[in-house]
Amino acid sequence: MTGPASPGSATGERASRESAGSPLAGHLEREVVLRSLVNHSVPGVERVDLDDGTVTRLLRTASGLVPVTVAVLDDGVRILGGGDAETTEIVREWFDLDTDIDAVGEAFAGDAVLGPLVRERPAVRVIGHPDAFEAAVQTVLGQQVSLAACRTFTGRLAAAYGAPGPGELLAFPEARVVADADLDQLRAAVGIPLARARTVIAVAAAFADGLRVRRGEDAATVRSALLALPGIGPWTVDYLALRVLRDPDAYPVGDLVLRRALGGVTPAAASELGERWRPWRAYATMQLWTADAFSRTSSA
Repeated sequence: MTGPASPGSATGERASRESAGSPLAGHLEREVVLRSLVNHSVPGVERVDLDDGTVTRLLRTASGLVPVTVAVLDDGVRILGGGDAETTEIVREWFDLDTDIDAVGEAFAGDAVLGPLVRERPAVRVIGHPDAFEAAVQTVLGQQVSLAACRTFTGRLAAAYGAPGPGELLAFPEARVVADADLDQLRAAVGIPLARARTVIAVAAAFADGLRVRRGEDAATVRSALLALPGIGPWTVDYLALRVLRDPDAYPVGDLVLRRALGGVTPAAASELGERWRPWRAYATMQLWTADAFSRTSSA
């Protein structure tokens, strides 16, 4: 059983080969990915075209802001127009293409809860985010509100503090810009309670001061730093560990949707069930979230 590949010379060489526009291979569930992109897209910052199956946004790279359009396929993704090695690696990480999803499926195959889900959708990956700070702010703004409200709030923040970028896209504001924002002005611009605005600014200050939430960082250190911020609790930290820190065993036991998908169990019961899904609890979570979303759509 293997987890996500570690960055290195091999991935750099592969990225160079793939940068000419050939597909970035990795079996995935196209409809699941597109739904996730739509549900989390920030107005002005990201455009998702369901007809073409594409997502367009700016990526922050060593050479600056780069507009990229990614087509989602059944067997991977394609960067339209190609991209350099750095862009290619960001996209591979974003779509979790380096995880051996077959190994994950094999680990779940005999499980009474996850086995049927994996047989129906064997390639559910943990779709991440290409901008850790943007993901962290969006997660804070999504606390205790609907996905639609979260997108609205994050779009307002981007409109108020972001900057016009290439391709008529907004560049999500840099952490220092948000950290230096006036508390009352930010609260009014985004339309959130004062306490939530304080949390956004605190998160921005932490990132501006050097907090890094990404694969390869010490998970315990990152979790401790996040939990020390006002308004940040276990659910937020677990969610970021899953989607941005890329911990394959992250497991947000307090998540209401996760517990609903497990039959409305308590956090303690969800935690007990999750023990048998180690070290892939993040993928178990994604399978359960996906099953819940599709069951609610089909019953609507």
